Amino acid sequence: MEPIPEHPVLFGQPVPQGELLPWSWARERLDRARDFWIATTRPDGSPHTRPVWGVWLDGGFWFSTGSSAARNLAGNPEISVHPAAADEVVVVEGAASVDVSAEAVAAYNAKYSWTFEPDGDGVRDGDGTVGAAFLVRPRVVFGWDADLRAPTRWPFFVA
Repeated sequence: MEPIPEHPVLFGQPVPQGELLPWSWARERLDRARDFWIATTRPDGSPHTRPVWGVWLDGGFWFSTGSSAARNLAGNPEISVHPAAADEVVVVEGAASVDVSAEAVAAYNAKYSWTFEPDGDGVRDGDGTVGAAFLVRPRVVFGWDADLRAPTRWPFFVA
């Protein structure tokens, strides 16, 4: 089931009524992006950002990392994710949980011509490097086209 687009609050103010982008617009950008940025929170409350590769699946955004983001997520699963492009913005906010599903690993390997294999709670690449693997289930996604045109909010209802 696709999320229903609605008008967001930006800069502390409701956005004037106008065009909303369809979920397919956001999904297309999540599917085609190569590079993403994630933002997590360190145990001391300070922010931590990191570029990652990942894939959008029907259940959310899947990625792997060996960075301190994995430790941060173990203590606080809240995360935001966005494709690196800044002219057509898509920001995913949600919670991450460990995920080493065969579907996710296969999709990642196909997208990046990589060789991940499940390894405990993470994945191992062809060189033997192990990293944690996560699925971010979105709570809400925000998006807007170039020049802040058609700002849209897509709420998700996570069970």
